[in-house]
Amino acid sequence: MSAFTRQSRWVRMAVERVREEVRNRWHMFETVWRRSMQLRVVVSTLALSLAVVIVLGMVLQWQITSRLLASKEEGAIAQAESSLPILERELTAVDPNSDNVTEQLQAALNRLTTSSSGQSTSDSVAGAFTPVLVDGHAPGDRKPAAGPIQDVPQDLRRFVERGQLATKIHTVQRSPNPVTMVIVGTPVSSATRPLQIYLLFPLTSEVNTLAVVQRTLLISGIVLLALLGAITNLVTRQVVRPVRQAAQIAEELSEGDLDKRMRVIGEDDVARLAESFNEMADNLKDQITQLEEFGQLQKRFTSDVSHELRTPLTTVRMAADVLHASRDEFPLGLSRSTELLVDELDRFELLLADLLEISRLDAGVADLSSEKLDLVELVERTVEGLRAIADSSGVELRVGAPSEQLEIVADTRRVERVMRNLVANAIDHAEGGPVEIRFAGNEQAVAVTVRDYGVGLRSGEAELVFTRFWRADPSRNRRTGGTGLGLSISQEDARLHGGDLDAWGEPGEGTCFRLTLPRSPHKEYEASPLSLPSTRRIAAPEALLATSAERQSDDADEPESRDQGPARLSEETWEET
Repeated sequence: MSAFTRQSRWVRMAVERVREEVRNRWHMFETVWRRSMQLRVVVSTLALSLAVVIVLGMVLQWQITSRLLASKEEGAIAQAESSLPILERELTAVDPNSDNVTEQLQAALNRLTTSSSGQSTSDSVAGAFTPVLVDGHAPGDRKPAAGPIQDVPQDLRRFVERGQLATKIHTVQRSPNPVTMVIVGTPVSSATRPLQIYLLFPLTSEVNTLAVVQRTLLISGIVLLALLGAITNLVTRQVVRPVRQAAQIAEELSEGDLDKRMRVIGEDDVARLAESFNEMADNLKDQITQLEEFGQLQKRFTSDVSHELRTPLTTVRMAADVLHASRDEFPLGLSRSTELLVDELDRFELLLADLLEISRLDAGVADLSSEKLDLVELVERTVEGLRAIADSSGVELRVGAPSEQLEIVADTRRVERVMRNLVANAIDHAEGGPVEIRFAGNEQAVAVTVRDYGVGLRSGEAELVFTRFWRADPSRNRRTGGTGLGLSISQEDARLHGGDLDAWGEPGEGTCFRLTLPRSPHKEYEASPLSLPSTRRIAAPEALLATSAERQSDDADEPESRDQGPARLSEETWEET
């Protein structure tokens, strides 16, 4: 590798580091800018103040410059008018047609710059000046002149040669720096024809005065901006500090420290804000305390009632079993009543078991009996147990089993209960369509989805399905005899493992529940191996129902297919579905 190539690479790396550093600093500034109202107020005030200072400085500088130039020009004209009588007396003896006219003009200028009393007239009201005398009407190209005639601009000379008094600000080149001058020109009478006199007044003192004024304005503007920034920061801080304090106390209140309050100082608006905030915090504390007491009372009531109902329920169950065993000896109506009694007792026992489970979960005494299990095998066993209910409902159960085992460490009873609740719920809402079960896993977690193509969920109901005793359609005829607590218990079972249970649904598109469990209880995972469906990728319900009907007709032609266990979907078949 050549030295030039190494140097180019080093330069590119240095440029990239600089860009990255600038990008990081800019992101930090953006973060501080968004989060700090005090910074925004101070910067905005300084920006507006800077604009005002700049405009005010420009106006002041323009006014001062205009006044200085106007005074200089008035003084220059006054000096020219006072010099005319002296110069006219001196020019009466000058013959513009003589050969030594230049020396005569220079002598006249010398007598002009020196008064008869011996005092210098070059230091006039307008300051020091340099006179120039020229015969602009002399024949030929070379005009007789005395003084630096090359410093007088041609346009000014044309005005004066026409008999007019004229002034002009002009910059001339003088070593080492150019000099700006106010030049006054006026015609002056001589013995034969009028001449032109020009007085050149340098603006050196005025330029120095303007430089001092500019420095003064600049320093004053910087000091003013610094004072405004400090004042704005102080005033804004007095307003922002209570807001920050309120935000900090609100965070502490949200974390459970209900005794935090704001300090009330004075009787101004901020003090009234602190009083209102503290009053709100007191009311919130009272309400939260009442809700906690009510919740504890409700949990205790549920737990006590559930435990107290076990003994009479056991007695009633024994009596019902005796009656049910002898139902053939009873009349037809009494026999049917016995069967209904046993069915309702089954539901009652299921509800009581769910209430006891909810009580243990609320009390925080639920534990996990973890063991190594195969999730696919457990789900297939659960599906096989619900196949009779699915067949009676005309629902096809499709299991898309993966090519490898999904082994996890979990509580078999709880995971099986979750899957039973999800599959049974999907059968109840499938509306005769298929129910699809899919698996996936990675190194951190495993996931299983249960999808139906029934009525679906309306907007906002995906969060309500896990609420206790909530039902999307209470009038629906359920086949699995749910208690309204299954999904709530399932979500708590998933959380006990450190996992999660999510729901998705769209009206007319069906619902999908996703259970995500870590490989081992309470191990963290980044994301679920399976994603919930989106509306764009869902086939039309009519097409799915048609596909389901076709597959059911195919199964009718092959009756032995139902005895071969749950239906399996390959990955290709799943993607087509």
